[in-house]
Amino acid sequence: MAKLEKKPTTALYPLPAVLVTCVDEAGKPNIITIAWAGVVCSQPPMVSIAIRPHRYSHPLIAASGEFVVNIPGEELLRQTDGCGMVSGRDVDKFEKFGLTPEPGSKTKVPLIKECPVCLECKVTERLSLGTHDLFIGEVLAVHIEEGVLDEKGGIDFAKARPITFTGTGAQYWNLKEKIGHYGFTR
Repeated sequence: MAKLEKKPTTALYPLPAVLVTCVDEAGKPNIITIAWAGVVCSQPPMVSIAIRPHRYSHPLIAASGEFVVNIPGEELLRQTDGCGMVSGRDVDKFEKFGLTPEPGSKTKVPLIKECPVCLECKVTERLSLGTHDLFIGEVLAVHIEEGVLDEKGGIDFAKARPITFTGTGAQYWNLKEKIGHYGFTR
């Protein structure tokens, strides 16, 4: 089948749909839903999140230099979508969506108790890229619910049930099944 050339767009998929927490100068927490997130380095472990400068969370992260990437499971789909539909300038998203802040061990930013995996991060760099600024964060601690671990201590994605986002098409999807592993072609 022939491929059609399209104009440049963000056609990379799937993207993780995550809930990023941050705090203001007084320590009041906020949540922003982000799909523009990913791993950028393995040693030291680093992740990136891209945020438009006019979003409420942008100056909070820029000022504090910290954020937490909370990875929700499918059961938090409504909360994940909802946190992306209202601004923390106007709404306490923890209260509105029935989420529970719990203290992190390395940052002043709370984890979301209901998310099975949470990554505490310290901003190491910020790049202005156009419509978004990219915050690169070194992962200082990873918190994982025991119930989503496999027998080897890794994350069992069938148990964690992460949410993905399509970018183009703006749809949420889940992960269906494991179909291979790194190096299986050797």
